[in-house]
Amino acid sequence: MKFFVDTASIPMIEKFMDMGVVDGVTTNPTHLSKEGVNPVEQAKRILELVKGPVSVEVIATDYATMVNEARAIAGLGSNAVVKIPMTHDGMHAVRTLSSEGIKTNVTLVFSATQALIAAKAGATYVSPFIGRLDDAGENGIALIGDVVQIFRNYAFETKVLVASVRHPIHVIEAAKMGADVATLPPDVLDKMFMHPLTDVGLKRFLDDWSKLSGKYGDVFRELGAQGAAKYEGHMAPKTKRAPQG
Repeated sequence: MKFFVDTASIPMIEKFMDMGVVDGVTTNPTHLSKEGVNPVEQAKRILELVKGPVSVEVIATDYATMVNEARAIAGLGSNAVVKIPMTHDGMHAVRTLSSEGIKTNVTLVFSATQALIAAKAGATYVSPFIGRLDDAGENGIALIGDVVQIFRNYAFETKVLVASVRHPIHVIEAAKMGADVATLPPDVLDKMFMHPLTDVGLKRFLDDWSKLSGKYGDVFRELGAQGAAKYEGHMAPKTKRAPQG
């Protein structure tokens, strides 16, 4: 399963990119509005920063304007994916954009029938919003299982991108069902690193080590300094020898 981070915050994107756990980014008008800067310029910066797919959403709701906005978004970067709402005009736009080679992410999907229509229209990704379904008293994760099965039955190339993720259990259940991507808010991605037993174990190891440090000194600090010196020496530019004769 690939992980996208669901934000328009560059510091947050950089944080998880540095850990090597992020494969792409999803944004939306809400995320971009929170940054308080020109949204188009912010989208450009994210597209330049991230090597993987970056979803940027159209604002228009009619077919012609959606297509024009989508073409402009696609022109911002080769890794741009255009988010299109699940509407009649939206699917008309997806069909047109797909024929032009523009990647699309159909957003605000809440049923298997909507996902099926998006796939038939040629969407690159379809985004079922499972957390919002849970909020409405429905079973969001069950929708992922239905969509994955349908897409496999008919060999659709459309990827299942799990959206509106509220907690790590959503991620695990979607991964078990075979979803292609989960787009995760930064707080959910942070929680996936954590477990209380990890904290307890680390504290125990450090407490035990403190008993040794009194006898052997800070040997690992010295070892770390040696490693740093060796790395700096390895990275230092090598001087060229003067030609002989």
